[in-house]
Parts: sequence; structure tokens; C-alpha cells
Amino acid sequence: FQDFWQFLRPLSSGLTESFTTSCDSGDSDPCRDDAAALTLKFAAMASILISGAAGVSIPLVGTLLPLNGGLMRGAKAFAAGVILATGFVHMLSGGSKALSDPCLPEFPWKMFPFPEFFAMVAALLTLLADFMITGYYERKQEKMMNQSVESLGTQVSVMSDPGLESGFLRDQEDGGALHIVGMRAHAEHHRHSLSMGAEGFEALSKRSGVSGHGHGHSHGHGDVGLDSGVRHVVVSQILEMGIVSHSIIIGISLGVSHSPCTIRPLLLALSFHQFFEGFALGGCVAEARLTPRGSAMMAFFFAITTPIGVAVGTAIASSYNSYSVAALVAEGVLDSLSAGILVYMALVDLIAADFLSKKMSVDFRVQVVSYCFLFLGAGMMSALAIWA
Repeated sequence: FQDFWQFLRPLSSGLTESFTTSCDSGDSDPCRDDAAALTLKFAAMASILISGAAGVSIPLVGTLLPLNGGLMRGAKAFAAGVILATGFVHMLSGGSKALSDPCLPEFPWKMFPFPEFFAMVAALLTLLADFMITGYYERKQEKMMNQSVESLGTQVSVMSDPGLESGFLRDQEDGGALHIVGMRAHAEHHRHSLSMGAEGFEALSKRSGVSGHGHGHSHGHGDVGLDSGVRHVVVSQILEMGIVSHSIIIGISLGVSHSPCTIRPLLLALSFHQFFEGFALGGCVAEARLTPRGSAMMAFFFAITTPIGVAVGTAIASSYNSYSVAALVAEGVLDSLSAGILVYMALVDLIAADFLSKKMSVDFRVQVVSYCFLFLGAGMMSALAIWA
């Protein structure tokens, strides 16, 4: 027991020290100018808000384009590259920088690669959340679909009641009655080919109408699929969670700065950063085919997160020490976790889902266009790390 306590004592003292000590507060910055910095912060909030809103809105407006068109495929590949570069180049490097800062004590922060560990844990937890949330949505949609099929079966039973006048059946035997009797099997056939949401059920109700018209129609939602619709919704929600956590950190980091020399390059760099991130998120939200209200809420939440972070940072700038160990640890851990989330989402749910698809494997032109846009998105987002 004594040997075990000898091992725990430096660990407990190191953790206590890590959250009670601090380093240089930055007060000696020769470029410090609180008045000029405050003006630049208000300009940054406006610029970042407009850039983020524009970036996330463009793909949502682009839903008027076909999802399998060349332009939309290129946009999706570009967005995947942006998210991948954000995770690797911006977030993981930011987490590594914070958790390797000289202000942190040697033990435990220098004894273990915590940034990579936290990123790995976040990726595994994202996999678990992905699995559980997708299963929840699928069970919910399956239950709703079963209720629709049971309701349809009741209609079939009523229409096939022997008590009905035989004249009605004779009048419909050229197509109407046969159409009604076969409706349940028709609905069962389409259970796994309807997209989620009200549109899918509306399509089912149209097919179940007793008017007898439209049985030979094309199934507009059949190419999306129940599973595919669920996946797009889950991807968009988890992706926004990963992006928003990073957006809060970079907003506060800008807001607490007192140096115009630091804020000026950040203002432009973060505006482009939010535009590209918004474009990537907007593409995923558009593909999820949410209701207009749901899409607008997700876009609005993304657009205001970083400006709110800047405002919070400005409000606490006088008392907040970004060089304190607690602040460095919080920033490093959150950035590392966000990196794991976004790298997982980019590789598994965005790149693998599209680049390993059958459409990609049989169309060389689509391959070339998609890879070019993928590398372009990753390259442009990586280049922003020079300034931000």
C-alpha cells in the first residue's frame, strides 16, 4: 500500500499544480491596445457571422440541384476535404500545442501523448454514438412504417369485405379492386425504399389511395433509401457538434486577446475558416433533407457560435488568463476531442461513403472531379493554418 501511495502522490500533486499555476499573462505585449482591439473584435463578430452564414447557406440553396449531379458531387468532395483538414491541421495541432505548452507541469502532461489519446477516444465514442443514434432512428422509422402498413391493411380489409355490393367490385375489376387488394404487398415492397420524414409517408399515402391512378408511377424517393436518409441526419448532427465545440474555442481565443496585431490576421483567417466549415456542414445538412425549419435552425446555430464565443471572450478578457494551466488544458482537451470527431466523420461518413460507392468506381470522370475537389478543399483549409 505504501508503494502504491508513493506512485499516486506525484500524480495528485501534479494534477493539483496543473490547475492552480499559471504562466505569462501576456500583459507585456508591446502591441497591446484595448480600444483598438475592442473595435476589431466587433468587426470580427460581424465578418465571421456573415461569412459563416454565407458558407452554410450556399449548399442549402443548392438543394435545387440533383444530388448525383457532377456539381453536387464535387461540392461534397470539397466539403469532405475541408472537414478532414480541419480535424488534422487545425484542431489536432491546436490541441497538441496547448497540451505541450511550457506553462504545463512536466507531470502528467509531458509524460503521455494526451492529444492523440483524446482524439482516439473521441473517434471511438463517435463510432458508438453513430451506431446508437442510427439504430434509434431506424427503430423509430420502422415503428412508424409498421403503423402505416397496418392502417393500410385495415383499408384493404374494408374494401374486400364480402358485405360490399358486388356491383362495386365488378365496376372496379378492370384495375381498381385488383389495385386495392395488392396494396399491402405494394407497401411492404416499398418499406425499405422510402426516405425518412413526412415526404416518404406522403408518398405512401398517395400510393394507397383508392382512386386507382398512378400505380405505374416512378418512385421519386426510392433511390434515397430509409437507411441512407437516417445516416445523413445522424452525420449532419454529429458533424455540427464537432464543429461547434471548436468554434467556441477559437471565438473565445480571439475575444480575450488585447493585441490588434494578433486580431487583424485572425479576423480575415477566421472569416475564411468559418466560410469553408459552413460550406461543409451545409452540404451535409442539405443531403439530410431535413425540414426547412430544421435546416434553418442548424445553419443559424452554426453561424452564431463563433461570434458568441468572441463576445464571451471580450466580456471576460479582463479576468481571463489564456496562459493559465486550466485554460490550456481545457483548450487542448476540447480541440483534441473535436479533432477525433471530425477525422472520423470525414473519413468514414463523407469520404468512404462516396469514394467507395459503385457510382464512383464505374465513372472515371466522376473520380477525377471528386478527387480534385477533395484535394482542393483539404489544401485550401490547410493553408489557412498559416494565419489561424
